[in-house]
Amino acid sequence: MAVAYLPDPGNDGYSTLSYDLDLSYRVATNRLDATAVITLLATADLPRFSLDLVRLRASKVRVDGTKASRFSQSATKLSITPAAPIPAGEEFVVTVDYAGSPAPRNSTWGTVGWEELTDGVIVASQPSGAPTWFPCNDDPGDKASYRIAVSVEEGYTVVANGEAGSRSTRSGRTTWHFDQPEPTSTYLATVQIGRYELVPVSLGAVPGVLAGPPKLRSRIGHDFGDLPEMMACFVDAFGPYPFAAYTVVVTDDDLEIPLEAQGMAIFGANHADGHGSATRLVAHELAHQWFGNSVGVSTWRDIWLNEGFACYSEWLWSECSGGATASRLAAETRARLAKLGQEIVLGDPGPRSMFDDRVYKRGALTLQALRLTVGDTAFFETLRSWTEVHRHGVATTEDFVMHASRMAGRPLGDLFDAWLDRTPLPELPAVGR
Repeated sequence: MAVAYLPDPGNDGYSTLSYDLDLSYRVATNRLDATAVITLLATADLPRFSLDLVRLRASKVRVDGTKASRFSQSATKLSITPAAPIPAGEEFVVTVDYAGSPAPRNSTWGTVGWEELTDGVIVASQPSGAPTWFPCNDDPGDKASYRIAVSVEEGYTVVANGEAGSRSTRSGRTTWHFDQPEPTSTYLATVQIGRYELVPVSLGAVPGVLAGPPKLRSRIGHDFGDLPEMMACFVDAFGPYPFAAYTVVVTDDDLEIPLEAQGMAIFGANHADGHGSATRLVAHELAHQWFGNSVGVSTWRDIWLNEGFACYSEWLWSECSGGATASRLAAETRARLAKLGQEIVLGDPGPRSMFDDRVYKRGALTLQALRLTVGDTAFFETLRSWTEVHRHGVATTEDFVMHASRMAGRPLGDLFDAWLDRTPLPELPAVGR
């Protein structure tokens, strides 16, 4: 369970249906005043329940329009006692007014969540940063739809998940509206604020937007110029793109690593150097729209289903673009991994190792081992049917093992046991073995 990976994740007794977030933010003072309207479905009788909320203070809580009998906050939880217990099977709506100066929270993996840039905001929530900007059930397996409205000082651009709607300016402030109907995990919900221009691009049948500082326009255009071909490559390999559009944000600040969000990827200025140095990462983040975002992980122990697949997609793009084959890249990667420690169990790496590069690379090697075992036709049919069956849902490692075995027409337990459940690094199989 996710409890083993995060200190106090998620909440019991309900599932989340939707979040409607109304955010008023002042960039100059880092002040957030907000209201969250959250629609939930009780899965048990609820005399009380809780939401995750960090560093921000709730001032008013209502349940189905009625003032809560009681609410209190700890460092990480907002505990709510409704005026009357909520019976299992009933939908209910929680409205929370809250405010404060949002800041990232400390975690095993560094700071995560809402973070100020030099002149704007980045939200990087994986895996536990979502409660730094809205009350939620911070469980990757509990997906919901989102409507997000953000009011900021005029002159700033807001980018958030989903389709951009109306925009209005009044008294020096502009309000931006976004609608994300596809189910979204909390860590993939995001708001990006900066002095950005929005440049529409065509990604085949998928509309795209490049958002970034005007001074970086030329570099961004060059370094993300392969996106249409990447999209075509991945649609062929994985099936239809799962969202209405794809947005790339390039911040004015440098970032250590890029990150994915639902229907979006965020890169630092250093990733757009005008020389295409981050092309591998561009492919990686695009692939997450299928693997991690549309097909999400049920628990964090299954993280290789996100990162191993995105890493393998880097190799597929190399093949599509006339570069090194996946076989060559896999052989080189295995040789490098063989020189490192082999203490990680890929199918359950533990919280301290879940973002270790060995998880990413061994995950990609697992897929190459599968491809060599079943052949290209069955392998790509497996990927396309996987993204179709679990589209906008969540899945586990066990789900993938069963799915791959079913598509191969034979048990593959021994193959996956060696790669996922044991620490020694296996040899890559011979073709068609």
